[in-house]
Amino acid sequence: MRSISEPFVVAPPAGARVRTRLRVSTEDAEVLRRVGDYLGRLAGRDLTSRCRLGSGPDRRADRKRALTADSSSRWAGAITRTSNDQWERAYANLRDTRVGLRRGIKKTRARLAVPVGQARGRGQVQGYHSQAERFQKQRHVQHLQARLAEVEARIAQGRVSVCRGSRRLAKLHHAVAGDAVVGDGEHGKHGSVTTTQAQWRARWQAQRRFLTADGEADKAWGNETIRVHPDQRWLELRLPTPLAYLSNTPGRAATYRLGCPVAFTHRASEWAAQAACGAVRYDLFFDPARGRWYADASWRLPARQVPSLEELRQDRTLAVDLNAGHLDGWVLDPSGNPVGEPATIALDLDGLPASTRDGRLRAAVATIVQLARANGCRSMVVENLDFADARHTGRETLGRGARGKAFRRIVAGIPTRQFRELLVGMAANAGLWVVAVDPGWTSKWGRRYWQRPLQQSTNRSATVTGHHAAAVVIGRRGLGLAARRRPGVTRLHRRMGKGELPARPGNQTLGREGPGPPGGQRAAAPPRKTRQAERIRLGDQVAQDRSEPPGQDPLLLTF
Repeated sequence: MRSISEPFVVAPPAGARVRTRLRVSTEDAEVLRRVGDYLGRLAGRDLTSRCRLGSGPDRRADRKRALTADSSSRWAGAITRTSNDQWERAYANLRDTRVGLRRGIKKTRARLAVPVGQARGRGQVQGYHSQAERFQKQRHVQHLQARLAEVEARIAQGRVSVCRGSRRLAKLHHAVAGDAVVGDGEHGKHGSVTTTQAQWRARWQAQRRFLTADGEADKAWGNETIRVHPDQRWLELRLPTPLAYLSNTPGRAATYRLGCPVAFTHRASEWAAQAACGAVRYDLFFDPARGRWYADASWRLPARQVPSLEELRQDRTLAVDLNAGHLDGWVLDPSGNPVGEPATIALDLDGLPASTRDGRLRAAVATIVQLARANGCRSMVVENLDFADARHTGRETLGRGARGKAFRRIVAGIPTRQFRELLVGMAANAGLWVVAVDPGWTSKWGRRYWQRPLQQSTNRSATVTGHHAAAVVIGRRGLGLAARRRPGVTRLHRRMGKGELPARPGNQTLGREGPGPPGGQRAAAPPRKTRQAERIRLGDQVAQDRSEPPGQDPLLLTF
């Protein structure tokens, strides 16, 4: 059995990002389109140069100098920085792919070493069910080994693959059938929608535009490439040198000011304060599905001191169990006892558009944060879920056939990354902290040790499920307590972890409100039945009023 990793406090977000809509005119939209397309071509050319350099020096200064003549120094700096980030991300993805291929090969080889239909070893590694399946797995291992050799060669050469405009959208273009493109899974009840060739082309061009300005701390209103004035509510865009004739600010530098007012409503005071005296990055982009332009503002947040686990364990915590279709939570006191009643939040995300899924997930996380604040919690405990290993070894470990395929589909549909990012960000805004724990055996131990006792002691109107019990185990693990209930104590009082004996406030038994037995949890003796009295035969009886040795007849001593 593998070891359980230690819990840790998740660091809060290092930055903030807000968005607003730009209600631009036709002329403004045409200028933004032309500038974005021109800079996008420069970005593609620079990314090609960066990929050709491989893992050696990036030569950013030379690349920036070459782009400055065609745009400006600030646009060239933003383009080269973005190209470096894309290359580094692609290189990291290549290393992750290598790790996944090694995991898949190792797991498949372990099962191939076991005869068909048998199990071997302490971990009971199962062999394949038939010789035909084993033969197909041998071919699969050879395919994985060939891919691994290719990936290792690319890593050694520093040769990565980056697609500007989304690789998924690029692959969609290959599904052209006449004038229509088969759906990409973004919308629709069944995960697919038909897109015309013109719609695909509009999405592709919008994704490849480049309208990004890095923040500059010493410049007015965040930077001098794309600026937004918080009070006067205007947005100015610095034009590249070949497009300087589009400027509508005569007597000044080649800039273009939009004719519509621009302001950020969400976190407006924070954005305005940062724009007045700090660096702010702006991103402009077009959504072809809605026909709207948007602007994003992002900046760094001040560093916060992360509290220790011992400090957070002195207050209540909200334990959350993420499942497919719902979230289950329970509030725990510092001793690990559930407080109040369990909570279940519906999370129906299957077959919905991406924007609707994001909105429902955000609403569910907001409900969790409100529940934690209402119960006086200082932290929230969640599982440190990362299904990277399941994605690579799922067919070997998560079952076979239709049942295994359905289970793998459920695992792949759980929004672990989005949930983690939203929870950490929204908890930080609410003054809460997130504690991540190892997810090992939380569901099994919750059903074994907690589901039935919690159902017996909880209000009958509330149904305690195995997911609620798993949330209790998650919370106790974050508090540094064992998953099992307290041994050696009567059944009504076995739910506490340390300190107080009562099961929970409101369900106390008279005469049992005091602290635990001296010596801690091990001092309580296990319950035992009274031993039956042993029968003594008549000849073994001893006269208690005589001084003779026991068991002797006094008549034998007389003569």
